Amino acid sequence: MAERQHWEQDFSTTKEEVYSEETSRLERSKIFFLQKRDRLLQRLSDGGMEGDAYAVVAAMVLGDKSALTKELKEAYSVTGASHVLALSGLHLGIIYMLLSLLVVGRRWKLFSQILVILSIWAFVFLVGMSVSVLRSAIMLSVYALLSLGNRQRMSVNTLAFTAMVMLMASPRSLFDVGFQMSFMAVFSILIWLPMFDRIFKPHYLQDHRLVKWLWGLMSVSLAAQIGVAPLIAYYFGRFSTYFLLTNLIVVPGATLILWLALVVLFVPSLAYLLLYMVNGLNHVLSGMAAWPGASIDGLHPTLLQVSMMYVIILSFWLLIRRTSPAKEWKPSKVRW
Repeated sequence: MAERQHWEQDFSTTKEEVYSEETSRLERSKIFFLQKRDRLLQRLSDGGMEGDAYAVVAAMVLGDKSALTKELKEAYSVTGASHVLALSGLHLGIIYMLLSLLVVGRRWKLFSQILVILSIWAFVFLVGMSVSVLRSAIMLSVYALLSLGNRQRMSVNTLAFTAMVMLMASPRSLFDVGFQMSFMAVFSILIWLPMFDRIFKPHYLQDHRLVKWLWGLMSVSLAAQIGVAPLIAYYFGRFSTYFLLTNLIVVPGATLILWLALVVLFVPSLAYLLLYMVNGLNHVLSGMAAWPGASIDGLHPTLLQVSMMYVIILSFWLLIRRTSPAKEWKPSKVRW
């Protein structure tokens, strides 16, 4: 009996040591990447980035929001542009596209996709592993792996699989605001985008590339807003009325800023271009925030009212789906 107790005590101690070792490895990895991030932030500062411009680039590129002022946050919030300050699928999608253009080749497709995925996850560690970044990284990883077999890449099933993985790792994430808004935005895009794509005929969009580009931005923004508007009203008591116009400005702007920021990290002498671009974006959004009716504030729906909003939205979607040809409605086949 004494030997058994001694063995159980040794086994318990061994498990604690292993757990402690694994935890310390993870912590050391986080510290390592945070140190690298601090060096990159210092490089931006040394290149001439300062003030609100530095704050926006630090948040948009490296996930550091510590330099954002209250006034700057408010301007982005009122105009509905806060999502570009929080690293998410938009940012990782831009980086994935850039990496794919640089390394993906037909002969070495498996190797190139693995390299892209590893680079994406290195970036996730670098920016602090927030919920929205983790969600995007998991989905992009699945997207990349499915693309190897030329299968459907992004679907509601992929989104559900990502949610299951994250909730298994951290069940408390279900009650995280970022988790809820992130998944609801992507889910809404996946189910609403096919409907919006049918508003214009394909051949018309092919002949009018500018209309195609503008409608693509507007439809994705509208689909995402449908999904998150009730949650924004519930948690933040606000609805941004100019969100469509805002996204026509900030999404292309964020893309250019992110690409140029990556260049500036290696060529600091080009920081002045980034500075002009970010200051211009901040100036435009600050002006829009001062427009009359830029946002509807003081919204305080109850949890029951929020639930009813989603019931109405889903009912409306089902109504449109039932009154439209079934063969044209395949939300699970939406391309990411």
